Amino acid sequence: MKFRLQIAQYCREIETYLCQKNDGHLVRVVGPSFELVSRWAADGVPLKVAFRGIDRYFERYYRKGPRRRPVRIDFCEADVLDLFDEWRRALGLPAARPIVDGAPTALRAPPRPGVSLPAHLERAVTRLTSARATGALGPEADGLVDRVSRELDAARASARGLRGEARHALVERLTALDAELVAIARAALADSERQACEKEADEELAGFRDAMPAEAYHRARQAAIDRLARERFRLPTLSFI
Repeated sequence: MKFRLQIAQYCREIETYLCQKNDGHLVRVVGPSFELVSRWAADGVPLKVAFRGIDRYFERYYRKGPRRRPVRIDFCEADVLDLFDEWRRALGLPAARPIVDGAPTALRAPPRPGVSLPAHLERAVTRLTSARATGALGPEADGLVDRVSRELDAARASARGLRGEARHALVERLTALDAELVAIARAALADSERQACEKEADEELAGFRDAMPAEAYHRARQAAIDRLARERFRLPTLSFI
């Protein structure tokens, strides 16, 4: 009974958010749409991840020109599942989530092709330049951001032709640069922001906690906090998986 109530509340939250994105037009999450969103809840898709997936669809929709009709939640499914898969892999979460009556629920997100390394670098440079312009990280981070930007520009110039060990070395370097960037973001958080990130991380992982060993949960929680700090300052993910 409690689980069904949680599902219903989740669907109401999605419906409310979809209504806001549709400029107040009410598009009900009922029937097949309710079943679709219920699966997201059962699979552990955090609400904020679902919201970002909806945002991603709307951003693409707006780029096509003036909207013609209100968007149904079904149209957002691929983007929501993409974001959920990215979120799950970033946190090192398993590909199945025990939730219903003790029985594991398989994640329904199908494997999706990733972006190329050159495209990843181009996107990272663009977002890092934007983050640098806001000054949100503070002047003490400017040196690191400038250095990372220069390295990314150099890598972008050669990434298309890299193979074998050279490509592997670049991927490892991106991981190291990403760790530096996240450390700067964590240090720039105010105490209240850090506490808010910790609370949100606990909420996101609530459905996975009982099924994970303590050490794995600790790693996932730290990764979730790092991700939220990254989002706070609109920083790109430099690591390439």
